[in-house]
Amino acid sequence: MNLLYRYIFSQFTRNLILVISSLVTIYLLVDFFEKIDNFAEAGKSSGMAARYLFLKIPLIIDQLLPVCLLLAGVITLGVMNQNREIMALETGGLSIREIFAPILMATLFFTLLALLSGEWIVPNTIRETNRIWYEEVKQTQAQGIVRHGRVFYNGKEGIYSFERSPKGKTIFTDFNYLVWDADFTLALQITAKKALWQDNFWQLEDGRMKIATENNRYKITEFTARKIALPDQPGEFFIPEYKGEEKSISEHLHEALENDDTDSTDWEELHRRISYIFLGIPLVLLGLPVLLISSRRWRQDLSLAVPMSCILAFLAWGWWSTAQSMIGAYGINPAVASWSVHLLTGSLGLLMINSQSNKPI
Repeated sequence: MNLLYRYIFSQFTRNLILVISSLVTIYLLVDFFEKIDNFAEAGKSSGMAARYLFLKIPLIIDQLLPVCLLLAGVITLGVMNQNREIMALETGGLSIREIFAPILMATLFFTLLALLSGEWIVPNTIRETNRIWYEEVKQTQAQGIVRHGRVFYNGKEGIYSFERSPKGKTIFTDFNYLVWDADFTLALQITAKKALWQDNFWQLEDGRMKIATENNRYKITEFTARKIALPDQPGEFFIPEYKGEEKSISEHLHEALENDDTDSTDWEELHRRISYIFLGIPLVLLGLPVLLISSRRWRQDLSLAVPMSCILAFLAWGWWSTAQSMIGAYGINPAVASWSVHLLTGSLGLLMINSQSNKPI
């Protein structure tokens, strides 16, 4: 049995490398021809463009892995079926479930590798490719950063910090504004439990203003409601969406645990990232019995199973993507939207495997 597992695992790995290499090459060629003009217009070297494309490979693999796992599993089983290896294994007393087990274990193994990559490799490479593209090529730079659920923004005269607000909202909690003079001495501090941008003014509630006076003293004024004109507007605060891609899975988890709301943006992003990484498992569970059915009913293996697998992958990805967009539009729970495709697709695949287990190939 160990020999069988090693054999199928090696075949699956070889096919997975072949599929990933082919798709990554196509992806890089398309990306190269789309962006090489931008590098040339910005006066950047071909070496920087090559480095940019090379560093994108981990992200490309992360995006393509579910489909690649499905194709690798179908190709592995299809080749074994064409070589009559499945028939020989069944004759030797092995069931379809036992034949499928090494492929499913290999799928789980590479999925876990992708999970580790999403923690340690992908965020770092995304951070560098974003720097090259947005700062070096596009000549743009974000003034704000997010740390532990708080936004810090370097404004025209001072630094703002506040609890991260929902997308598109202009209400900020735990608001703090600091200004220093030329000697790096605190000149102004404004704190408020809530800040609202309205009618081109800041509306602050339950706060305190601390202003520097002569002799290194400060004048402190408390207020329940106050309208203040500050040099920056909240439209400048919002961090570019690509900055969220630079976070690791553990960073998303840490920020999600700090937020008691299970429907928060942090939990939504955490479910989205992890559920996509594990999408390959239900696809393989469904793709393998599809190959058996095509072989037994229509005497077709890879010629029919590969396009059918691509259709299944497209449908599953479309379902998953639509569910993600419905989180914000209809308030669907992020866990339900992210994992429903896994539950239903995986269950259907297990039922199909069970129905084909006692039928000869």
